[in-house]
Amino acid sequence: MEASAKQRYILMTPRKVRRVLDAIRGKSVPEAYAILLLMPYRASGVVLSKLLDAVANARQAFGAAPEDLVISKVFADDGPTHSRFKPRAQGRVYKRQKKTTHLTIYVKQVAS
Repeated sequence: MEASAKQRYILMTPRKVRRVLDAIRGKSVPEAYAILLLMPYRASGVVLSKLLDAVANARQAFGAAPEDLVISKVFADDGPTHSRFKPRAQGRVYKRQKKTTHLTIYVKQVAS
């Protein structure tokens, strides 16, 4: 039995989010929670909130305790890129691309 949580259009590059996801992939929920609390990255707060949402969805769907859950799948996909322009010298323009991320977390109940 799996439960999931998704968040779309996070204003952060997928590369920065994947750096955090690689640290928690395959871990138990309490262990992943402890890792995310101590990470210095801004993406860890976003991932932590989605992990808590996935745990709440699992509790609601099939009554699983957080100690019995393991992160089965977690990935960050590219979202749409916002193009912004910044004025530069001599009337030129510099194109800035603000990338977004779609985050998905799946938690699975393991036999205890």
